[in-house]
Amino acid sequence: MLNRIILIGRLVRDPELRYTPAGVANCSFTLAVDRPFVNQKGERDTDFIDIVTWRKLAETCASHLGKGRLVAVDGRLQIRQYETAEGQRRRVSEVIADTVRFLDWPDRGREGSRPDSEPDLGGASDEENIPF
Repeated sequence: MLNRIILIGRLVRDPELRYTPAGVANCSFTLAVDRPFVNQKGERDTDFIDIVTWRKLAETCASHLGKGRLVAVDGRLQIRQYETAEGQRRRVSEVIADTVRFLDWPDRGREGSRPDSEPDLGGASDEENIPF
């Protein structure tokens, strides 16, 4: 079996970094990804896809990404279920990222840009040891 997804898109909001009770970092953000075809109006539709990163990759994404940044995500699709306080069952689809590549440089005048000292990371994954 194979569960692999590769996406390229822009962040629609700044990443949110949280920690589990055990102290494991996780970061979530949403990517806007254009569809490769036009609709009946001649426009491209956009999908908004939730991305989740864990551990060191989560901390790296939270530190160096912001709204509008262009990234490539390589990971797997996960569909989970939960029950609301009102007893309604919900399903959530999200991509659990193994690798996030930063495809642009932050624009100092653009919302979501980061400090001048951003390292040249090309990409980051949980398996890599990224020196900061």
